[in-house]
Amino acid sequence: MTVRRNVTPWASGALVITALLAAGCSGEEPNSARSAASSGSSPSGTPHGYVEGAREAAEQQSRLLLNDPVSGDSRVLDLISGKVHRTARVEGAARLGTDGRFGYLHTSGGTHVLDSGAWTVDHGDHVHYYSAAIRDVGELPAGGRAQERSDAAVTAVTDEDGRTVLYDRSRLEKGEVAPTRTLAGTYADAVVPYREHLLAFAQEGDAAKLVVLDRKGKRVASPDVECEEPRGDAVTRRGVVLGCAGGALLVRAKDGAFTAEEIPYGEDVRAEERATEFRQRPGSDTLTAAAGHDAVWVLDVSGRAWTRVETGPVVAVGTAGEGSPLLVLETDGALHGYDIATGKQTARTKTLLTGEERAGSDAGSPVPVIEVDRSRAYVNDPLGKKVFEIDYNDDLRVARTFDLDIEPVLMAETGR
Repeated sequence: MTVRRNVTPWASGALVITALLAAGCSGEEPNSARSAASSGSSPSGTPHGYVEGAREAAEQQSRLLLNDPVSGDSRVLDLISGKVHRTARVEGAARLGTDGRFGYLHTSGGTHVLDSGAWTVDHGDHVHYYSAAIRDVGELPAGGRAQERSDAAVTAVTDEDGRTVLYDRSRLEKGEVAPTRTLAGTYADAVVPYREHLLAFAQEGDAAKLVVLDRKGKRVASPDVECEEPRGDAVTRRGVVLGCAGGALLVRAKDGAFTAEEIPYGEDVRAEERATEFRQRPGSDTLTAAAGHDAVWVLDVSGRAWTRVETGPVVAVGTAGEGSPLLVLETDGALHGYDIATGKQTARTKTLLTGEERAGSDAGSPVPVIEVDRSRAYVNDPLGKKVFEIDYNDDLRVARTFDLDIEPVLMAETGR
């Protein structure tokens, strides 16, 4: 792989990593995709949050998981060193999900779990960055349409029929696939671990009703709220956002009680223009989603408000959050920046995408994504065998270009 730089790389530092929720280190609304640790020393002299084989870094240890479904070739691109690591071949992957550390490559025959060896622990008032060895963990018996959601203790995998299996997170971190429990019944959309509980939608008649389960699957709360056609979710510092036909629900926990607040669109929205897949910088209170073919939804969770931004034809969307531009990859092959408040375009890159992938999912060709972290965004060009690093705070300047030996059709960032 060749790295082409336009400027000095944005980050440097040694590689490091680790896992479990550290006692005495707390933060409001921790990201569900992250396990926790902290710096300093415990009374025993062992560094607080220490995990054998892992080290802590002073900077975010971001890595990109990449896969070509046709050849099955998989790579992990270390964004600090620029090095590329080969991992097990996974052919026929339809989707690549991540929970901040692990990658989940979904195929028709199962889901391959890859430990990227990088993650962030966000406690609200302080953050820790970790890295370690990359390794293939194993296979989950869940197909291409399964959805996985994680927190520090458990990974919940919900299949297309609504059946959910819980996996011990600590054992995944040790390289073991260890199912601990299958939940009774079936649920609509993904089951989301949150605050030592599970959030799920139980189908009751024609409506999906929000329920809160304990980690054994027992229903412990039922906020008085229903959700028509639940689809899409995101964990923020303000709580969990769950997408519904009429807008979204914001679920929060305080003093052991769970509440659900509706955030309606405020207008009738056609089914094809609803927000059904949220994109965010992990932990951010600003969510984005395509609003049909030519517009983007921005949900300000703090302000409980939706904004619709009219754009060109949308391929992928993202934003770093408040004060940052809305990033829209459009079918002209360029990345566009928009001011969320005014809806005006503020910047545009050169053409980044090669050939037919510009047409988006309707053409049945590879669909690129935008991954956003604290200072950079990443766009994959599958047919061009490239990944572009974008400085979104500098008029969408292309900071680095990574030339690869595979077509990076699927891409996800870890370590954030």
